[in-house]
Amino acid sequence: EKPVLEAFWSWLDQQKPVRNTRLDKAVNYVLSENAIRPFAVVRKNWLFSSSVDGANASAVVYTMVEMAKAHGLNIYGYLKFLLENRPNKNMTDEQLAELAPWSEKLQSIKNRM
Repeated sequence: EKPVLEAFWSWLDQQKPVRNTRLDKAVNYVLSENAIRPFAVVRKNWLFSSSVDGANASAVVYTMVEMAKAHGLNIYGYLKFLLENRPNKNMTDEQLAELAPWSEKLQSIKNRM
């Protein structure tokens, strides 16, 4: 089973599907599911979240980290960027969209983060 999975992940890493095709969606889905696997496996260790708010905060941070990784961003740089440009209720949809890890703005400066 291990050699088959290793071959699959190797094959998957080599794929460069055309954006928004079914293969692109499938590859992104598999990579996203695999990225969150460590969190699902160790969920018992999350008992430190003594409140719903704490659990929600953890989920938000884990999501931000994994999305940064999925879009080739430096995790520390992305979190720093978010803290320096904190989203707030007065921002327009366009301003909020610029904070997303897939935004053109972030993709254009990711090498400087």
